[in-house]
Amino acid sequence: MTDTFYTSLREEAEKLDISLEDATIQQLFTYYQMLVETNKVMNLTAITEEQDVVKKHFIDSMAIVKAVNAITSNVSRETSDISTFFKDKTMIDVGTGAGFPGLVLKIVFPGLHVVLTDSLNKRITFLDHVIRALELTGVETVHGRAEDLGQNPAYREKFDFAVSRAVANLATLSEYDLPFVRKNGYFIAYKSGEISEETEKAAHAIGLLGGKQEARICYMLPDSDIARSLIVIRKAKETPRKYPRKSGMPSKTPL
Repeated sequence: MTDTFYTSLREEAEKLDISLEDATIQQLFTYYQMLVETNKVMNLTAITEEQDVVKKHFIDSMAIVKAVNAITSNVSRETSDISTFFKDKTMIDVGTGAGFPGLVLKIVFPGLHVVLTDSLNKRITFLDHVIRALELTGVETVHGRAEDLGQNPAYREKFDFAVSRAVANLATLSEYDLPFVRKNGYFIAYKSGEISEETEKAAHAIGLLGGKQEARICYMLPDSDIARSLIVIRKAKETPRKYPRKSGMPSKTPL
């Protein structure tokens, strides 16, 4: 492990009030190495420089703690409290890609039970290799489209949290993610750029799907001018059975 990786990851995590153990940092470094090596033969990410991966993938994934503070004032920003908050909670990462944010959150908060989904099987294969290499438990990978999995009784409305870090608009993401969330659970969308208009346009879809937007947290990625946002949506009521619609419909004709 390089000194810059160790120092940068630890310091940036501490700014989020996350204190990483050495063993956790080593796991994240192994993940980084596997990501870069696999990326030579498979397009997983355009971001491969060590410090870019640390800040734009790992730290950005961990920024969910900002949403936790918005969800409940009973959870302080002390590391043990955040870890306790996530202990035995269930989370589904819809369209996880190379594992962001879901696999990072599993490594950092090992008490969290995580399901990673993606429509491309080669990404699932990569994630399986990482999970085995890190000897992680309480994490499952599922190959499939969100529209199909969201209608599957094994996954529908079973999770405390659904997360997505994707380029799709918020209305489409809401149709992908909210069907997985149990009542009073949360869908947390990682978004970039200015999204005021996007959130306004998504309000109808969010309500139709049983959600209620409760917070929007804006922040900047470390040492950059890259603006990010976390959209916190509570599942207020059950999602109507007809959602999500069949494959392709949420992206072609957003609600």
